[in-house]
Amino acid sequence: MGYYLAVNTTGEIPKLVQLDSWLAPYSGAISRRGEMAKSFRRRITAGRMSLPEFSRAHQFFGLHKLSSSWILRERAPNATRITVVGDFTGWKEDRRFDLVRRSQETWDLSLPLQALKHGDHYKLRMYWMEGSQEHSGDRIPSFCTRVVQDEETKLFSAQVWDPSDTYRWRHEGFRVPPRAPLIYEAHVGMAQESPKVGSYREFTQNVLPRIRDGGYNTVQLMAVQEHPYYGSFGYQVSNFFAPSSRFGTPEDLKELVDTAHGYGIAVIMDLVHSHAVKNEVEGLSKFDGSYDLYFHRGGRGEHPAWNTRLFDYGKTETLHFLLSNCRYWLDEFQFDGFRFDGVTSMIYHDHGLGSAVSSYDHYFCGNVDEDAVAYLTLANELIHEVRPDAITVAEEVSGMPGLATSQADGGVGFDYRLAMGVPDYWIKLLKHVRDEDWNVSQLWHELTNRRADEKTINYVESHDQALVGDKTTMFWLADSEMYWKMRVSDESLIIDRAVALHKMLRLITLGLAGQGYLNFIGNEFGHPEWVDFPREGNQWSYHYARRQWSLRDNPELKYKFLADFDSAMMHLASSARLLEDQWAYKHFEHVEDRLLVFSRAGLLFIFNFDPNRSYEGREIQAHAGRYRFALSTDSAQFGGFGRVDPAVSYETSADSRLKLYIPSRSAIVLRREGR
Repeated sequence: MGYYLAVNTTGEIPKLVQLDSWLAPYSGAISRRGEMAKSFRRRITAGRMSLPEFSRAHQFFGLHKLSSSWILRERAPNATRITVVGDFTGWKEDRRFDLVRRSQETWDLSLPLQALKHGDHYKLRMYWMEGSQEHSGDRIPSFCTRVVQDEETKLFSAQVWDPSDTYRWRHEGFRVPPRAPLIYEAHVGMAQESPKVGSYREFTQNVLPRIRDGGYNTVQLMAVQEHPYYGSFGYQVSNFFAPSSRFGTPEDLKELVDTAHGYGIAVIMDLVHSHAVKNEVEGLSKFDGSYDLYFHRGGRGEHPAWNTRLFDYGKTETLHFLLSNCRYWLDEFQFDGFRFDGVTSMIYHDHGLGSAVSSYDHYFCGNVDEDAVAYLTLANELIHEVRPDAITVAEEVSGMPGLATSQADGGVGFDYRLAMGVPDYWIKLLKHVRDEDWNVSQLWHELTNRRADEKTINYVESHDQALVGDKTTMFWLADSEMYWKMRVSDESLIIDRAVALHKMLRLITLGLAGQGYLNFIGNEFGHPEWVDFPREGNQWSYHYARRQWSLRDNPELKYKFLADFDSAMMHLASSARLLEDQWAYKHFEHVEDRLLVFSRAGLLFIFNFDPNRSYEGREIQAHAGRYRFALSTDSAQFGGFGRVDPAVSYETSADSRLKLYIPSRSAIVLRREGR
């Protein structure tokens, strides 16, 4: 592979390089990537329109109701004939429903208003030539906004969606306040307790109030885009413009977003632009008989690990489709941004499979798909032009510099990146290292090891750590003891340890986080067991694809302690504006005693990870002032032993020292007066 080590020919050094001198040899590559995105923009807009104007393909293609007719448009350059079949044709071909080719790639069909009615099901019957042979296949329109599955046949079809009452927004114009995102990652289908697929309405009524009361200010919804296989967790998308109908109607989803906005909660969605499902009837693969309408040709068009199709981000058609998809969700459903899934897979030709990052060369070698980098740059530009307050998050594991740096400074333009190494570190620690051997100096390093020029979102565990094949943090800590010893009256050293560390891990991860924090639904109260969607291997059971809220709500069970602590922690972070103070200041660490003390935003965090030793009258350095109790993992109300008196205040000595009682395996947060 060749390496791009060219000097920036413009003579300008990107700010990204100024902030990180190790990037100096790659200044030319960084500048070239920025120029490549600009070149893409010039090509697709032809200097005649803005990027938001270009990103309106969904308003042209697809089925639209006009004042006196219906119009259906489709992009299918390789097709030789397209006709519509559906309820209104008896699912037989009718020449009156043939589309007319209007250009090399565009087809359309105009129908009188009475030809279609709300709820009708339909598909496109696509014809194309392979050699001298004509072939055909049924397809769902590529810009379809409503797709449903027949309960008996299990087949998917497009649906005419023209309800008599369109949704009326109650909180139109909601804007995300300038604050650190405290993200509640959730999946609508598994958000209820009954063994079934949950609905948007159930989530709105039952879960959103919990998120609000829990102190979270952002909801991240998974599996919104339609996908044929429920067990894919929503990551094998077939219909990019259709909200999944298995959860309810588009109006139900709008009500969910609108209700969250009424609570002051922003809503972002997992956006899957890294790949597409291989299904041909339901998805885009071989849509018009060709394999490369939106995807790469040959082997490059297939993901070797995910068995899915891979977009060609250099094609104008693909850019038109994906950028319009970003615009659609912002406009139609008033989402407040996106978590871009699978960014590592997008930006490397090998999709990040089997290649270790050993130096900065990795980020600028021939393995980087610079078309994908250019697309992501344009996507961020578009999103922030349409919604300047929008939140964009990159799920990227290799640590490529500049992803969450502004485009003006030489970056791709994401607002945040996920600190994916943090949960991996916690799992590794829980699996392989005894509590007695935890090193607080290493803890500090791992939890603060991030780029100064990029905002990061830290977390103990997301859905990745909860999936079958792994364990949640609480399950690693307590294992089978959770089944037998979680009553408040039960005595168990294993559960005592698990409850204490579950709180401590979350508190230190939040306290040392970058500029955001994330939790996966139910993990805040130590949800037992893993996540496993219905599939053949589990006899299509919903038992593990749900959240047992009754455990959290039962006053006789210890799950309430974890939930109540998490809520107190979130509210404290918000009131102190914790994550808006960019860095924590380390006052004290003692590896042998397993003590770590740091301050941030006027809060003083004191951690004692020693499982056995408490420290009486321990002196620690702190900023001068008087401190009052703010939070303790050892409080009885959170399932602790109540060894810290919340009524006691503390004042530093002349040499700025505090004298404290620090219980074993616990953490205390003090608030400095005047802050």
